Order: sequence, then C-alpha cells, then structure tokens
Amino acid sequence: MSRRTRRTTAVVMVALLAGGLAACSSTGGRKAVEDAERARNAGKATTPTMTVALVTHSGPGDTFWDIVRKGAQDAAAKDNIKLQYTADPDGPKQANLVQQAIDKKVDGIALTLAKPDAMKAVVGKAHAANIPVVALNGGLDSWKAMGVTAYFGQDEKIAGQQAGERMLKEGAKHPICVIHEQGNVGLEDRCAGVKQKIPATQLLYVNGKAPASMQTAITSKLQQDKAVDYVLTLGGPIALIAVQSKASAASKAKVVTFDTSDQLIAAIKTGTVQWAVDQQPYLQGYLAIDQLWLFKTNGNTVGGGQAVLTGPAFIDKTNVASVEKFAASGRR
Repeated sequence: MSRRTRRTTAVVMVALLAGGLAACSSTGGRKAVEDAERARNAGKATTPTMTVALVTHSGPGDTFWDIVRKGAQDAAAKDNIKLQYTADPDGPKQANLVQQAIDKKVDGIALTLAKPDAMKAVVGKAHAANIPVVALNGGLDSWKAMGVTAYFGQDEKIAGQQAGERMLKEGAKHPICVIHEQGNVGLEDRCAGVKQKIPATQLLYVNGKAPASMQTAITSKLQQDKAVDYVLTLGGPIALIAVQSKASAASKAKVVTFDTSDQLIAAIKTGTVQWAVDQQPYLQGYLAIDQLWLFKTNGNTVGGGQAVLTGPAFIDKTNVASVEKFAASGRR
C-alpha cells in the first residue's frame, strides 16, 4: 500500500470514527433527555386537567383533616387535578358549599356526610348536573341511598365495638366516651359501638370548638366520678386535652382515643395515651380524589358497590415506631 493510500485510508477511518462517536453522543443525549422526561412524568397523569371540589364538615387547622387534605392533594397532583377545598361544620352551610361547587361546574365532588339529612338535596342536585359524587369519612349508612358513586372510610360502629372490646380485655368497667360534635353520626356511632360492648359506658358531650371548655368538662367529670377508669376521646387533639384533665383531677383513668397526629404519636410513645384507633385519613382523601379521576377518565368504580374500608387498626407502643416516621411527613 502506497504512502498516499495509507494517508487516505487513515483520514477516512478518522472521519468514520468521528461520525460514529457523534452519532453515539447524539443518541445518548436524546436518550438522556427522554429518560429525564419519563422520570418527571412518572406517576403523573397526562389526561386533561380536571377540577374537583373537596367539601368536608371540618377543615384546616384540625390535625385529622390536615392529613385528609394531604392525601387529596397528593392524588390531585398525580392526576392533573385542580383541587378546591372548603369546609364547614354546620350541615346547611356545608350543603351551600357543595351548591357553590355545582354552580362552578366542577368535574367531580368529594364530600363528607356527617350530617346526611342536610346534604341529601344538594347531592341530588349534583347528580342532576351530571357531576359524579364520592363520599368519605362520614355517611356509611347514607351514601348508597343518595346514589353516591363510592365511599371511603371506616365502619364507625365496628370501630367502636373493637375499641370497646379492647378496653374490656384491659379491664375497663366504667369508661366515658367524649363526643365533641353533637349530631355527627360517625361520632355517635363510635360511642354506640363501645356501649354495646361495655353497657356502663357514659357519654360526655363537650364543645369541640373550645379547648378550654373541653378540658374543664372532662376534668369536672373525673373529679365527680372517681369510678371512671377509661377516657375515650374521638380525636387526637382531644386526647391530649384529656391527658391534662386527668392530671388536674388526679385521676387514674387511662386515656385512649380515635385518630392520630404527630403529637398523639409522641403521647403513645411516652405512655400518656395508651392507644389510638387509626382509620388512615390520608387514604380517605387520596382514594376519594383518585376515584373521581378514574371514573371520569376510564369509567371505573372501586368497591363493587360496597364501602372501601380504611380502618380500623390500633396504634400502640408495639407498633408506634413504624408509624412515627410517616406521621412526621403529615401523612399519618
């Protein structure tokens, strides 16, 4: 091979090698961009944006409902949903919030039916407007009759029975069940379930909007009735108030509760609260919003016409550590 031929061949080989490297670099670059795009969109819907109203009977500032809201927000972010969240403990006012959502022509409504009689008419109006409705947390005995698409929550009577059974096994004879919102069917059902297992259970109604008043009422009860051996509250923050009441009354009663929060988890760790009944509020918010997206985009319903139960489960010293890390994120 001549010197000139060798030079020509070398130039050609360099050119081919350079071209090959450029092609690999180009391919690798495109793949990297595509991989990054897939990573950004992983788990996120590419369907058209929906608007969903979440209307509950309690709202921001309540530790339980903050967890429900977190679940709803996470599902909304995944499903390309604009979430509109409003709340009011008054039944007619909550119904008015639902009517406002109907007037805005939202794509779906998730609501609670803690006071079902007040909500029946407006749920019918949502149906008339072809807006799908799902229920969460409250209204287990009412949602089907109202034609609601799905329900997410726990059976409050069963949860109350299980709480009663546990207290009974632990030796409870004279518990009190503290109801912080009169007329809330879910709270009433919890105490009714407890009373089925421990007939001596006394109901104590307190003003859930006034912490100082609640503490005074529980303290007074413990001072007047030394036979009370368990105080069952129906919300994590109220359990912490009951702990203060117990100390003020120099009572030996044990404090147990429904529902959790990061502060309640700490109280279980220290033993000032014995245990909590967990209904996984994050799941209630998440599943309710996700169901509306599934129904709207693919005609799916979950539960087979039955309620999707998110509880009850017990959190105590034996498993509190496994829950604690999730509570810190605001999701348990």
